[in-house]
Amino acid sequence: MPADGLCYDPDAARRHLSDADPKLAALIERVGEFRMRPPRAQSVFAALMESIVYQQLSGKAAATILGRVCGCFAPKQFPTPRDLLALPPERLRAAGLSAAKMLAVRDLAARTLDGTVPTLARARRLDDEAIVERLIVVRGIGRWTVEMLLIFRLGRPDVLPLADLGVRKGFARTFTRSRMPAATAMLRRAERWRPYRSVASWYLWRALDTPALSVPLIAPDSDAAVMANAVSERRRLA
Repeated sequence: MPADGLCYDPDAARRHLSDADPKLAALIERVGEFRMRPPRAQSVFAALMESIVYQQLSGKAAATILGRVCGCFAPKQFPTPRDLLALPPERLRAAGLSAAKMLAVRDLAARTLDGTVPTLARARRLDDEAIVERLIVVRGIGRWTVEMLLIFRLGRPDVLPLADLGVRKGFARTFTRSRMPAATAMLRRAERWRPYRSVASWYLWRALDTPALSVPLIAPDSDAAVMANAVSERRRLA
């Protein structure tokens, strides 16, 4: 049965993937239990605001800036879209946001208020591509960011982030050994993974945690880092 925060049964997903693809089955056996669980009760606005703040920064630096931004709204732990738009832009800049990120989070807030960015309840009723189409109009939000939202916040089962460098490296390590895969090759292989390509992607990220890869892109057990990692997408923010 579905686990907390997920739209699917992770055990059923593992069985399906193992039966469908022997090479992926070997990776699943090596990595072990599927441990990703979306956090509870985080709005789409909050998740995307965090993602914008984290773009192109180390986790520690981004967390510090996010803390300063949220501190502008104390005693609230996190601002609402109205709170954020009511705050003078220079306060956001003083908290550490770049000019581009300040404009992006304000655009996110405005588009949340006008209904472009859905509520969590509304997002759960939309299909994956409808969510992508709605959110990529927000300044600073690209397809990769939305795919991370779908996988790690909304718990969607069948997302394959083709542009993600970690997934591509994990695919190369698992299937091609020596070369980075083309998107067409990944799509062909991933057809057998449906409807659990999100789970397959999670295991491909974990393929990078083995000692044989000298510099892992993603640290073990770091789903929050995956959500925040901006390296794998050509960001629109400077």
